Amino acid sequence: MLGAAGSVLTGALVAGALATPMASAKGRVPGGAAEAAGVRIAAARAAEAGIDWQDCPADWGLEKPIQCGYVTVPLDYAKPDGRTIKLAVDRIGNTGGAAERQGALIYNPGGPGGSGLKFPRRVTTKNPLWTKTSRAYDFVGFDPRGVGHSTAISCVDPQEYVKAPKADPVPDSEADKRAQRKLAKEYARGCKERSGWMLPYLTTPNTARDIDVIRAALGEKKLNYLGVSYGTYIGGVYATLFPTHVRRMIVDSVVNPSREKIWYQANLDQDIAFETRWKDWTAWVARNDATYHIGDTQAKVQKRWETLRAAAKKHPIGGVVGPAELVGFFQSAPYYDSSWAPVAAVWSAYLAGDEQRLVEAAGPDLSDTAGNIASENGNAVYTAVECVDARWPSDWRTWDRDNTRLHRNYPFMTWANAWMNLPCATWGVPQRTPLEVGASKGLPTTLIVQSTRDAATPYDGAVELHKRLKGSRLITEKDAGSHGVTGLVNPCVNDRVDAYLLTGEVDAQDVACGPHATPVPAAAK
Repeated sequence: MLGAAGSVLTGALVAGALATPMASAKGRVPGGAAEAAGVRIAAARAAEAGIDWQDCPADWGLEKPIQCGYVTVPLDYAKPDGRTIKLAVDRIGNTGGAAERQGALIYNPGGPGGSGLKFPRRVTTKNPLWTKTSRAYDFVGFDPRGVGHSTAISCVDPQEYVKAPKADPVPDSEADKRAQRKLAKEYARGCKERSGWMLPYLTTPNTARDIDVIRAALGEKKLNYLGVSYGTYIGGVYATLFPTHVRRMIVDSVVNPSREKIWYQANLDQDIAFETRWKDWTAWVARNDATYHIGDTQAKVQKRWETLRAAAKKHPIGGVVGPAELVGFFQSAPYYDSSWAPVAAVWSAYLAGDEQRLVEAAGPDLSDTAGNIASENGNAVYTAVECVDARWPSDWRTWDRDNTRLHRNYPFMTWANAWMNLPCATWGVPQRTPLEVGASKGLPTTLIVQSTRDAATPYDGAVELHKRLKGSRLITEKDAGSHGVTGLVNPCVNDRVDAYLLTGEVDAQDVACGPHATPVPAAAK
């Protein structure tokens, strides 16, 4: 478990905003005809209104010359004249001047529940990987519906949400399972009580429709899009609904779009992939035992982890870090290579007697009210989107059987992942049939980027989307597993991403790249 505007439009731009989504005409989306008409109406209105760009609010953490604004969209696209919600959008203009400009590049970082508003900061912070692209494109980010500075949802009081320690995700008894099931039901009930008016409409197809309205509001005839993690599923759905609206599309670290995977099976697949990448990391820790002193073999490091987990279960570290909090912190290592050294350093420091550093890293900070609001909101949107996007098993015996079986061989994340998703079993809001993702007619070449050992989005997902988006190209980073490949230094990948965004050119066939550099160990300080 995630990128110019103008209010004056030419006829061509309005025509682009009003183009009919082909997929809806083919009946791929239940009720799709009404939504297709609604998104045309909403896009036309947004194209006429544009975006009132202003300096960003001070507490958004977005420095000048980044600008912020809002786009209004229907809550329910089948009722475009009904209730509306607002989407927070930001941008920074291209750095290369009018002659080099190729439009806006819209970004989604994943989630569900992730905010894309930091994307323009790749320009203000002079991120070298994006220097060439930023000369040609305005970088546009947004908070999806339900998220952050857009019309947001909540399922529980944020301060209560972050309190710790929470129960050990791995159950010792049937009583432990009953307690977790009770918590999941209470969470689902809280979502409905606090945000029930919005829950039925927090779907991936609606977010794709929102992006098309944002495109129109920006004055763009075609969409340039970069989606990472869950953002790849949004991209696949957009390409299905609006194939003729795509100009350039890159999807990086791909959610498997198969109807059979969204979302229950996708989460089970994650458990297996996380265990693989966890072993990659613990083996790296062992190879760097001279720095970390945790264990000089993968087996010894694993044993140290189990010892730490057991000790924290018996006596939570600092009174707040138990097994659940440890998993929450340590899972960043199999997620991102950039976390390999920092997580190992915190663990090493703890073993050397520095308990406070682990408490600060893994425990809650009740004084960080803004951060806690964001964390609770992110989890609420994650749950709401996945619970409504697809039908989930309602019979506890299915969950118990599948997770008990997986836990035997893949214990790192299995039960923690199960409890996170269990509210979907008793969601109380109608669950939909996932869109049949796939596009051929009218869709230009799209670029898919994926590492082979990704934990959060296993490699098979990229292969599946590649089959479904006709004419797409797949760049595979072999023998690597960090989530979000386009953000890493690997010239074999970086140069092809630049070439695609700047010229539209791709290789004549799929490409296999070697891995990016292995993280360098950093000692505990």
